[in-house]
Amino acid sequence: MAMKIGLGLNPHTLTTENFRFARQVGVTHIVAHLSNWASATQRPTGPDGQPALWSYAELRDLRAAINAEGLDLYALENFEPAHWSDVLLDGPRRDTQIEGLKTIIRNMGRAGIPVMGYNFSLAGVWGRTQGAFARGGAESTGYIEATAPPQDPIPHGTIWNTVYDPAAPPGDIGPVSSDELWSRLEYFLNALVPVAEEAGVRLAAHPDDPPLPTLRQTARLVYKPELYQRLLDIVPSHYNALEFCQGTISEMVGDMDVYEAIDRYTAQRKIAYVHFRNVRGKVPNYREVFIDEGDVDMIRALRIYHRNNYDGVITPDHTPNVSCAAPWHAGMAYALGYIRAAITMVERE
Repeated sequence: MAMKIGLGLNPHTLTTENFRFARQVGVTHIVAHLSNWASATQRPTGPDGQPALWSYAELRDLRAAINAEGLDLYALENFEPAHWSDVLLDGPRRDTQIEGLKTIIRNMGRAGIPVMGYNFSLAGVWGRTQGAFARGGAESTGYIEATAPPQDPIPHGTIWNTVYDPAAPPGDIGPVSSDELWSRLEYFLNALVPVAEEAGVRLAAHPDDPPLPTLRQTARLVYKPELYQRLLDIVPSHYNALEFCQGTISEMVGDMDVYEAIDRYTAQRKIAYVHFRNVRGKVPNYREVFIDEGDVDMIRALRIYHRNNYDGVITPDHTPNVSCAAPWHAGMAYALGYIRAAITMVERE
C-alpha cells in the first residue's frame, strides 16, 4: 500500500496553472483550503449576507477541474467561519449551522471528496511571526513567546481571526474553559459523524497551532499529542479521524514524542492525511524550517507510517520561501521532491 503525495492549495491558488505545477512535481492529490473561498471567487451569498453553503455543483466542478489535470481532490480543509461560528461559540444559530454542515458533508459525499479537515478552535492559528528562520535566511514562520502580540480577548463577530459579522456588538466573547470547548466538540461530533458515515466522508481534526493550553483567554483542545485520543474516543468511528499535522505535533510538549504519536494513530488507522513538515524548537518558541533541517528525523517518521501500512496522503503543508522569482513554488518543489524520494526509498527497503 503506497503513500500518496498531496499539495494544499488556498482558494486563490486553485488554478489550472497550479494543478499542472503539482502534477509536474509528482503530486497525485490536492487538498483544497476553502475557508474564505468567497473572497477569492464570485460565489453566491445566503439570505443573511454570509457565504452560501458549498453546493454539490461547485464541489463537483472543482473536482472535475482538478481531475482534468491528472489529479484527484482528496480533501477540503477548514469550514468557512460563517458556516459554523455558532457551533464553535455555542451561539443561538448553532443547530441551524449544524444542519448546514450536514448539507456540506452530504454534498462532498455526492461529489466524491473523501475527507473534510477542520480545526475546532476559537483563536485559530494566531500570533505567529515571520522571519529568516530557515537555512540560508529563507523566510518562514514561527511562534516566539517574547515577540508574540498581546493575547487580547476575541471580539464579538470574530472567529478564527476572521470577522464573520461586521455588525456585531462591541465587546468580546470572554473566557472559554476547557470543559466548555470539549462539550461543544462533543456536540459537533455526535451530530456530524453519523452523517459523515452515511456520506463516506471522514472528518479529520487538526491539532492546535500554536499548541498552547489557552490562547486569547480561550481553551485549546489538542495541544498535547495524547489529547488526540480523547477526541477519537468521543465517537469511535472510522469517520472520526485526524488531520495529522506532524509539524504541530513535534512542537508540542506532552507525554509522547512525535514518533510515538505517529505510531499510535497509524496503528489505529485514524490518520486521514498528514501535514509533513519540519520545525526547530518546542512551544512556546519554535520556527518552521526546510524539511531536511529540523528536529524531526523525517526518514524515521516515514518508516513508521510505512510499517503501520499508512496509505493516505502526505502533504508538505507549509515550507519556507526560496529566494527566487517564484518563492512559494520553489519551496514546495523542494519539499515535494524530498518527500517523493524519501517515500520511494522507504517503500523499497
